[in-house]
Amino acid sequence: MNADLTEHADGRVQRGARSRARIVDALSDLVLEGHPRPTAEQVAERAGVGTRTVFRHFDDMESLHAEMHARISEIALPLITRPDPTGSVSRRVAAIVEQRATLFERIGPFKRSSVINRWSSPFLQRGHADFARQFRLNLVAWLPELERAPQWVLEAADVLVSFETWDRLRSDQRLGRDRAADAVREALVHLIEGQS
Repeated sequence: MNADLTEHADGRVQRGARSRARIVDALSDLVLEGHPRPTAEQVAERAGVGTRTVFRHFDDMESLHAEMHARISEIALPLITRPDPTGSVSRRVAAIVEQRATLFERIGPFKRSSVINRWSSPFLQRGHADFARQFRLNLVAWLPELERAPQWVLEAADVLVSFETWDRLRSDQRLGRDRAADAVREALVHLIEGQS
C-alpha cells in the first residue's frame, strides 16, 4: 500500500513538473511570436491547461516572469564571453560589439517583453538593474581604458553597447545586423580613441 501511495505521489509530482514546463514554454513561445504581454488565459490556452493550473504552479504573473527570467539567463550567460583586455582598442571593440549583437539578437523579444512588463514588476526591475550592472562590468573588463576616461565617456560607451541602442538601430532605424554592428563599433572606437 505504501509503495502504491509513493508511486501515485511520484506520478503527480512528475505531471506537475511537466505542466509547469509547458506553462513556461507557452509564455516563451508567445513572447517569441510577438506577444510581449501575454495574459494568464493566453498562456493557459497555449499550454493546454486551465487558468487555475497556471496559478496553481505560479502564485501570480510575477512568479511566472521570474521563471522566464531564469530561462533567459540560461540563454544569455553562455553568450557573454570572457573578456580579453589585450590587443588593440579596435579589436576589443569589435569583439564586444559582436558579443552583444549575438546576445541581443537571441534575447530581443524577451527584452522587449521585459521593458513593457518591468514597470509593474519589482522582480523584472531588479533583473533589469542586475543585467545593466553585469553588462557595464563586462564592458569595462573588455575596455579598461574606460576606467581612466572622463565619466561621460564611460556613460556614452555604456549606452552605445546597450540593448536599447541595438533595438533602436534594428527596429526603428531598420538597419540590418551587420550595419547596426558597424555603427556601434565605429562610434565606440571613435569615442575611446578620441580620448587618447
